[in-house]
Amino acid sequence: MIPLEDNVGDIIGKAQRGLGISDSELAERARLSLEKIRALREGDFDEADLMKVAPVLGLNGPALCELARDEWSPKKIGALDGLEQFNTDYHGMAVNAYLVWDPASRVAAAFDTGGDSSEMIRFAERHKLNVQLILLTHAHPDHVADLPGLREETGANVFTPAGEPVPGAEPIEEKKQFRLGNLEIESRLTWGHSPGGMTYVVTGLARPVAIVGDSLFAGSMGGGNVSYRDALQNNLKKILTLPDETIICPGHGPVTTVGEEKQHNSFFVGKV
Repeated sequence: MIPLEDNVGDIIGKAQRGLGISDSELAERARLSLEKIRALREGDFDEADLMKVAPVLGLNGPALCELARDEWSPKKIGALDGLEQFNTDYHGMAVNAYLVWDPASRVAAAFDTGGDSSEMIRFAERHKLNVQLILLTHAHPDHVADLPGLREETGANVFTPAGEPVPGAEPIEEKKQFRLGNLEIESRLTWGHSPGGMTYVVTGLARPVAIVGDSLFAGSMGGGNVSYRDALQNNLKKILTLPDETIICPGHGPVTTVGEEKQHNSFFVGKV
């Protein structure tokens, strides 16, 4: 199973940066020493200290402690006919891309490319899938690295969020809908990590699927590089309001579900 993208130190760092809280301010507000704050970020996870830091950062303390004890990772999701994940390397960083297809007509959409789309292309050929769409969640290099190759091999039409132009790709806005055989795909703007980050909600398979890019990770979220506040709110309103059984397909880390994240993601527990 793919490991979690973020540990507790990563989560604390993302919340600090997003809220603009320095180590010294966090120490003062949590009534801890500066050394203890730095120890937490470096992986020395004292639970009493975590419970003091969490409310200052808007995080859920018990969920942070659960993660620190290595007691949670998302339950393994069995194979779903119509969904496949591809995990590739991009300059030493693992990145995900996905294929979604209509099991009846075999028409498919690719979501991002990862560092290398060759395994995705081989899978499509082996399973006789006709890749008609390439839908980009955002334009960060690790997610579009092999776009020329994937486009050339499939001849598919490419679509990108309007807020993140990509050469040769048609820009789309929120609520754009695509039909893929018996499947419906709807775009939801979940920006904050990037200027135009898009989530694609797929219905028509045995379970709903949300391809979220770097908006949300299992147990964490993408850094709010553009707007932390909007990243949080978009995840809450546009992803975590989907049915609990919805499979969440993130740009990094393992696949998870809406129900799992509502119960275990320290950024969102108790807020949905």
